[in-house]
Amino acid sequence: MRALLALEDGRTFEGTAFGASGTATGEACFNTSMTGYQEVLTDPSYRGQIVAMTVPQIGNYGINHLDDESSQPQVRGFVIEELSPVVSNWRSEQDLDSYLKQWNIPGIQGVDTRALTKHLRTRGAMRAVITSQVATEAEAVRLAQESPTMEGSDYVKEVTATAAYKVEDSLAAPWTIPSPSQKLEGGPEGVFLPLPEAKHRIVAFDFGVKRNILRCLRQSGFEVQVVPATTSAEDVLRMNPDGIFLSNGPGDPAALGYIHQEVKQLIGKKPIFAICLGHQILGHVCGGRTFKLKFGHRGGNQPVKDLRSGKVAITSQNHGFAVDPSSLPGNVQVTHINLNDGTVEGIRYTDHPVFSVQYHPEAAPGPNDARYFFAEFAKLIEETR
Repeated sequence: MRALLALEDGRTFEGTAFGASGTATGEACFNTSMTGYQEVLTDPSYRGQIVAMTVPQIGNYGINHLDDESSQPQVRGFVIEELSPVVSNWRSEQDLDSYLKQWNIPGIQGVDTRALTKHLRTRGAMRAVITSQVATEAEAVRLAQESPTMEGSDYVKEVTATAAYKVEDSLAAPWTIPSPSQKLEGGPEGVFLPLPEAKHRIVAFDFGVKRNILRCLRQSGFEVQVVPATTSAEDVLRMNPDGIFLSNGPGDPAALGYIHQEVKQLIGKKPIFAICLGHQILGHVCGGRTFKLKFGHRGGNQPVKDLRSGKVAITSQNHGFAVDPSSLPGNVQVTHINLNDGTVEGIRYTDHPVFSVQYHPEAAPGPNDARYFFAEFAKLIEETR
């Protein structure tokens, strides 16, 4: 079945439909990760977006429930160059085409994703439509132009938890494939390893948190109580946690005034660690501003420099907004910068136990260079008890 991808500036790409048939609008962006398409599809930070993968072939290892980062796909649409005709992996439970059909997510294949990526890098991320229903390119472009913009959009309310819950050990245990020399009980599908003792109790705000973040927190010795984004500072402090975590999430951080107000009341009360959208929220809480990046940082190959040590890490990222360093007050220090464009990648309060990074220490998908931040959070809690 013929499908069409149309951008708001009039550029169109023709291809073949897969996944669900129909029409979907969203902001078109691209991800440069070589693997991890299932984690990308189910990352709540992609709510409201049509994602194009730059790697040529997608779907070759199928889908399995252990790799989901949320309960369902979060993207509005999926753009690829070639859908693999063969699913070849012993962990696979389902092929990508039927998975997208199941969740009513339209996809388009046969697109020149190199040309699309170059166009978005030049013109910037923009509104788009994927359709297998609209007959003319002009009509598809019009639908893209009439769809909501990312600026001013609050998608957190669509992806946050509806009620508080505790991260259970059974869902957080690290999974591995044992080597023949390891004496571990388990079948050919792998085994789950024991978890460390939970030494610190934390409250994690769910702005669209990825499951692997929660796993990594528990694997790093935290007992994690997850709360909805609308939870008040008063309710959090009543729980008397050892620390507070602010998660990733979708949309425009400037549109979340109701969250800024509550987080502001937590500064100085408990140690705080934030990533991605949580980092941007901290920027607003201290009186700073955020701005929209031209085409965002999305993939597992973003170089970040720690200004304190001079070390460079390759990081996993997914965000379309950034903190404006010129807007930050004197008590907030920029600790990390992106080496591609110089944007802020980390901040730290000099007068309170609060720090954040723009990228993803849990790396799903992506490298593990930044996983040490979970240990840094534990150390901060221990030093400020």
